[in-house]
Amino acid sequence: MTDAVHTAALDEGWPSIDAAQPVEEGGPIARAGFNYQDEIAVGFLIEMLTNPALIKIHFETHDDIVLVWENGDQRTAEYVQVKAGEEEKFWSIPDICQRKKSKVGTSIFEKSLDRDRHKEEALFRLVTLRPVVAALKPLTYPRASPGRQSANAEITALLHDIEARCPSFKSPKGRDPAFWVANCLWDLRDSEKAVAKDNMVRLMRLAHQEGRSILFEPTEVLLLELRAKAKAAGGAKWLPDPSKKIITREELRAWWEERITETLDGVSTRSGGKLATKMTEAGLADEMIALAAALRRDYASEVRVPRYLDASDINQLQRRVRSEVATLRAKYLAGELNVDPVQFHSLCVSQMDALNAERDGAEEDRSAFLKGCLYDITDRCLLRFARPLP
Repeated sequence: MTDAVHTAALDEGWPSIDAAQPVEEGGPIARAGFNYQDEIAVGFLIEMLTNPALIKIHFETHDDIVLVWENGDQRTAEYVQVKAGEEEKFWSIPDICQRKKSKVGTSIFEKSLDRDRHKEEALFRLVTLRPVVAALKPLTYPRASPGRQSANAEITALLHDIEARCPSFKSPKGRDPAFWVANCLWDLRDSEKAVAKDNMVRLMRLAHQEGRSILFEPTEVLLLELRAKAKAAGGAKWLPDPSKKIITREELRAWWEERITETLDGVSTRSGGKLATKMTEAGLADEMIALAAALRRDYASEVRVPRYLDASDINQLQRRVRSEVATLRAKYLAGELNVDPVQFHSLCVSQMDALNAERDGAEEDRSAFLKGCLYDITDRCLLRFARPLP
């Protein structure tokens, strides 16, 4: 029997990962503090924007992340485990084979191989902050590289060690440790901060490659929205709507086209034009829009010809406003703020008053300046009060 025929026979009768309810749903229930995992997920979302072969991504379903690849008529599910909370040491074979209370199936290796239970052909990936010992080094090589051949002495030794520690363990589809070793990629990443910086560069490069270069600030906003998408999908429950846990390339590309076009239009549109549009979309009253436009104009005049603040003070206040707006927008997109667009606008304005109140000892009231900065950010397409369309 050829490999292709054998694979087709093996997959027959197994449910697709898109239809099968996850065996465990612990992730969506207790995922607080998963910032590193979310940043890794953003990296995969950027990969999906650039690579047509990556057609959808699951968040906290059958593994931390599941990448669905399509090559012709074949679909492959890559089960990704992200290890953020790690000890200050190199990963070793005993680490991935250690069972909890000696119970079969509880080790990292066994949990990974156990994902091989669906119609799609399985791949495996471990994403870690810490490097590996020499014995695990072959798993860091690309899957098709010469160092991954089954006859390689390092691979043979690695396989024998895993088999000795987890004897006779197989996936629900009957695959053994040799299958896992051949198809697992150990993906060594840096800190959350380093991954975030890399994501920033990759997103800016994508825009540049498409002939639509964007600057630092709008890229930050787009990354914020991608993080919110990953977090919202990870936090959703499979039932009653599994689609909330899956982001497809088609919908992500539609989001990208809409947002990048809006960002570039904001640069070319007359100052104040985008502000009015965004406030109208949010359902805000005409008088509120007029007040916002006036505050933005006063802010722009102050920035051009400072009267009360020097350049360093202005920069500091601008950074605070951007930071506060980013936090509020992230919570809003992730569903952590149960408010409508008008209420979200009010919350943003109130936060500017709170920032002004924090300026203990300051002689000049800067609430108008801070609100003008808020509306200037909105005018430059770095903030929207309405939720994005699904």
